[in-house]
Amino acid sequence: MNTATSIHQRLLECNKTLCTAESCTGGRIAALITSVPGSSEYFRGGVVSYQTEIKETVLKVDAAIIDKYGVVSRETADAMRICACRLLKADYAIAITGYAGPTGGTEADPVGTVYISVGTESRGMTKRVVSQCQTRTEIQDDVAQQALDLFNKYLEVDA
Repeated sequence: MNTATSIHQRLLECNKTLCTAESCTGGRIAALITSVPGSSEYFRGGVVSYQTEIKETVLKVDAAIIDKYGVVSRETADAMRICACRLLKADYAIAITGYAGPTGGTEADPVGTVYISVGTESRGMTKRVVSQCQTRTEIQDDVAQQALDLFNKYLEVDA
């Protein structure tokens, strides 16, 4: 059974809803979730907040968080998760921000670095991942799958 199908079964069993807040993956996480028939029973929707302005104006991430920690940071990913739960009125959210390349990145956070935050508005789990894939598309696909895997692990404990 693939991860999206496992998430599907768990969310239906616990009667909980899910949303996404994506940046560097451009909607791939939502696409993976909605590829499972019946996902409309629990998937509320997603925001592709690719630009910082959208993170701030649509998701309502506090600009002070982005200014202090950077747009690609654990703190911004957490804020995206919290804000997505509020905005989309979902029990759970998967949020991701990072550098898919080929440009961007820093010495500390090179291209392929993403921060994935999963959980509820009040409690979450956040992980820094550095994809070893080479191309932008490969990085996006890889980290989208890693985000689903992390959320599935979170559900094992929470649901």
